[in-house]
Amino acid sequence: MFDTLPMAPPDSILGLTEAFKKDPNPKKINLGAGVYKDEQGNTPILASVKEAERRLLATEQNKGYLPIEGHVEYDARVQELLFGPGHEILASTRAVTAQTPGGTGSLRVASDFLKKHFPMARLWHSKPTWANHGAIFSAAGIKVEVYPYLDASGRVLDFAAMKAGLAQIPAGDVVLLHACCHNPTGIDPTLDQWKQLAELVHERKLLPLVDFAYQGFGDGLEQDAAGLRELARPGKDLLVCSSFSKNFGLYGERVGALTIVAGNADAAERALSQVRISIRTNYSNPPTHGAAIVAMVLSDPQLRKQWEGELAAMRERIHKMRRLFVATMKSKAPQHDFSFLSSQKGMFSFSGLTNMQVDELRAKHAVYVVGNGGRINVAGMTEANMGPLCDAVAAVL
Repeated sequence: MFDTLPMAPPDSILGLTEAFKKDPNPKKINLGAGVYKDEQGNTPILASVKEAERRLLATEQNKGYLPIEGHVEYDARVQELLFGPGHEILASTRAVTAQTPGGTGSLRVASDFLKKHFPMARLWHSKPTWANHGAIFSAAGIKVEVYPYLDASGRVLDFAAMKAGLAQIPAGDVVLLHACCHNPTGIDPTLDQWKQLAELVHERKLLPLVDFAYQGFGDGLEQDAAGLRELARPGKDLLVCSSFSKNFGLYGERVGALTIVAGNADAAERALSQVRISIRTNYSNPPTHGAAIVAMVLSDPQLRKQWEGELAAMRERIHKMRRLFVATMKSKAPQHDFSFLSSQKGMFSFSGLTNMQVDELRAKHAVYVVGNGGRINVAGMTEANMGPLCDAVAAVL
């Protein structure tokens, strides 16, 4: 039966990682996959995570199933991290959270929930957005549309065009917004712009779905949640898909969450009852280990302080690499201005490299960058590889 199946194309990002692994060049540089790297080019296990694991292994008593919505303490800590302790949403118990396998899992659970209960609603995302966004919602049968985001240079948010695009979306449709560290551009709205977006979204009666994969990687845990909290207004509905892959380094543990905010506590419980069905018919219930790590770290003051310090160090290293790349490119290719990268946030940036230049980087210099805007993972840069990297970029410009 399978002999006639066509060969599917490789994933644009994960396929690039596979090609990188097969490249025999000892000086190869991977700026494609969205994984944090330290100065030695490794993806570290945080010390706070290691200590939490040690405690968990010492006290673990069974390997039983979690509830359908996951680890209870984890779900509560997710809400506190998103909205802040004492927020009106938490006090009114009008938010419910379900643990999911990573941020991707939360997006898929959200898309199944939306398709079943709001079958005519369309999903609108920024142009550009993470390559998998459209695929996830399309796979659930939701029609996907786009709204403007960047100006013609590809280096600045075109806020007027973004607002004009959102103003044309019919009531009842879903708008996907990046809470911070926009993937793939690294370009975020300002706080004043978030206030305007919140007014517009609620005035138009749109349902915001916030993808929050990088909390703490932009300006800080609280600062990065500012846009989400502008959207989180009394009596308003909201969906949040969050992840601990990046800020805890728990990539392989697949620790994510879907949080639904409803107008009141009763509506929230109704929504959770439907989400349980989506989860039960998909993967039944989530795995324990990663969520238990997050719950322990966020619940223990000592571990929480240690984790926040480690997160700050990762964030500062990324900022440092941005500044070093800009300075190095200024010395190697002074006729090309890359200063715009300094103001962008998080792991990713649009470099402005063309597809032809991206192909040449890979073929001639073993530098791996995602095409369609030349998205680069700044966290893949190190002081050791910066010189060869900038030489390669200068050569293809």
